[in-house]
Amino acid sequence: MIYGLLFFEFFKIGLFALGGGLVTVPFLFDLSTRYPWFSAQELVNMIAVAESSPGPIGVNMATYAGFKAAGVSGALTATFGLVFPSVVIIALIAAFWDKIRQTKVFQNLMYGVRPAVLALILNAGAELGLLALTNITGIVLCIIFWGAIHFFKLHPILYIIAGGILGIALGL
Repeated sequence: MIYGLLFFEFFKIGLFALGGGLVTVPFLFDLSTRYPWFSAQELVNMIAVAESSPGPIGVNMATYAGFKAAGVSGALTATFGLVFPSVVIIALIAAFWDKIRQTKVFQNLMYGVRPAVLALILNAGAELGLLALTNITGIVLCIIFWGAIHFFKLHPILYIIAGGILGIALGL
């Protein structure tokens, strides 16, 4: 029963989370309210880990939630459920790419999906902010990092390392 549920829930995320890993965050927040696989606070922590480790956030979260729910086989089931729709969709698109990419319907579809994806990412950012920025130190660090990212445009890994070092040094 748990394996079917893990597969189905992460299959839905994989099917509808157009736009990449951050778009999975609202879906994952929803899962955190409906199942005991992980809490919203665990999700925030896992996002931090997932963003600073190799692999897409959705895959990392599916693996984590599946493992927490049903061990290694649960991790494999949830992860497979998440990636299966993408594999099928990409295979279909690749097979028909030359025929569909220039059609007006496909271009309109992509034009309409982009704002929805952006809204999902912004919503995920707002939800993460509410859970992660719980004190003035975190808010100040976020502003400093945003400014540094915006003005200096260094490699993202440098900001992640600096954030980890500051978190340890400041006892956050």
